[in-house]
Amino acid sequence: MKSLKELDKFDKPREKLATKGAEALKNDELLSVLLGSGIQGKDVRKLSKEIISLFDKDFDGLNLNGLCDIHGLGKAKASQILAAIELSKRYLVKNNRRIVSAQDVYEELAAFRRKQQEYFLTITLDGASHIINTRTIFIGTLNQSVVHPREVFVDAISDRSAGIIIAHNHPSGTLQASSSDIRITQRLQEVAKLVGIELLDHVILTKDGYYSFADEGLL
Repeated sequence: MKSLKELDKFDKPREKLATKGAEALKNDELLSVLLGSGIQGKDVRKLSKEIISLFDKDFDGLNLNGLCDIHGLGKAKASQILAAIELSKRYLVKNNRRIVSAQDVYEELAAFRRKQQEYFLTITLDGASHIINTRTIFIGTLNQSVVHPREVFVDAISDRSAGIIIAHNHPSGTLQASSSDIRITQRLQEVAKLVGIELLDHVILTKDGYYSFADEGLL
């Protein structure tokens, strides 16, 4: 393994983060950025790998004493790591929203209620109904030819989602499913069964309320 000094400038964690974004960094590289430096005889990259090994072994049991047992990791840096982990956990819990009803969908997609164009959206969910991601799939007048199952399910498969909710807005304000809406839903329901991801609902949004296929017994 090359030391940090031996790495090409653009392969160093900080430079890599600046040019490619945090998502491009490996776990030990992210930790290297957080730590900033190592100690004499153990550069930050080697120190980070040792800490990651401890993470992999017992992440839930991490504590200050356990981290300080790693040679080269003092109390200040160990505290810094624990603080970063705790801060991340708090934001993950805050943003780990659940969808258990069409009303939840309506609130989650509030920004699309008054749009003047039609937006076709998906919400991917894990097995406990927590939101994984919300995406805009298509903008424009909906019909069966433009809402392709591949575009709807490719990200759901990538997310390893257990369920998916589809939604679109009616700029006209009509709180009723059109024949095209029904055909699209039936088609996507068939594909959902094939790929093993449950289609939980199709919600139509307007500024005055919503229409839920699940609530109406159509799913």
